[in-house]
Amino acid sequence: MSKRLGLALIAGLGAVLALASTAQTTLNLDYIGSYTWTNPIPDFGGFSGLEVMDDGLTFVTMTDKGNLALGVFSRDGDRISDVSIGPLVHLKSSKNEPLTPFQSDAEGLAVDRDGRIYVSFEGLHRVARYATPESPAELLPLHPDFAKFQSNSGMEALAMDADSAIYTLPERSGGVTRPFHVYRFRNGSWTQPFDIPRDGLFLPTGGDFGPDGRLYLLERHLNGIFGFQSRIRSFEITGDALTDEKTLLVSSSGRHDNLEGLSVWRDAEGSIRLTMISDDNFQFFQTTEIVEYRLPK
Repeated sequence: MSKRLGLALIAGLGAVLALASTAQTTLNLDYIGSYTWTNPIPDFGGFSGLEVMDDGLTFVTMTDKGNLALGVFSRDGDRISDVSIGPLVHLKSSKNEPLTPFQSDAEGLAVDRDGRIYVSFEGLHRVARYATPESPAELLPLHPDFAKFQSNSGMEALAMDADSAIYTLPERSGGVTRPFHVYRFRNGSWTQPFDIPRDGLFLPTGGDFGPDGRLYLLERHLNGIFGFQSRIRSFEITGDALTDEKTLLVSSSGRHDNLEGLSVWRDAEGSIRLTMISDDNFQFFQTTEIVEYRLPK
């Protein structure tokens, strides 16, 4: 969907193994490039959410320690050549207190037209809204199913459509043949309008609505010592129906790191671009990687 930073966010911005088991397979996507991002600031890493604004340069990112940062990409032509960010801001509770470690496992990220930030958390499963990174959380109501999610497999993906409805789904469905329940927050309440079919061993880690109105889902599979595989599927949503599933990317094992955050936007040439960020789990043998693909016109 169309995204821009609100005035408060703009003001804040101023202040494994590389073994491959199979050849990479891409369907309807062009690979643009990857950028390995390093930074000496404390608590750098663990990025699990990403929202790129309409300019393709300004972004919001979030870590699974509950830290949020505003940043800017530098580009050399199409490719990211440098990344700069402001300070990491530790998110607060609804009581305006810093989140405790148990409360801080942030996973999904979305930004609305007014620049408000929505974050989904696992462990203590919930979705919160923030007027600015420094604001106290405004908690959305809970769906009864949230209490049944596994502690480390909650709402990994969070996406907002053009009508500002919020969609989320848990990382695990409860069985390899059981579909993933999708939850939608609209008009002040949650419903569970449809499921996404589970296909193989891939598990959802990120989601976004593209400027074409389709839901894009980023999934991953850890293939043992060979590393992570990434997959992207997209879907058409009409009312309460999910249709027209397309597989856009299946990467080889180890081709990318642990991609968890996904942002879908339209570049200056009119192409839909998919920008992803990896969660290095704060491990020395993993990397923070920003990866971009493009959907041909």
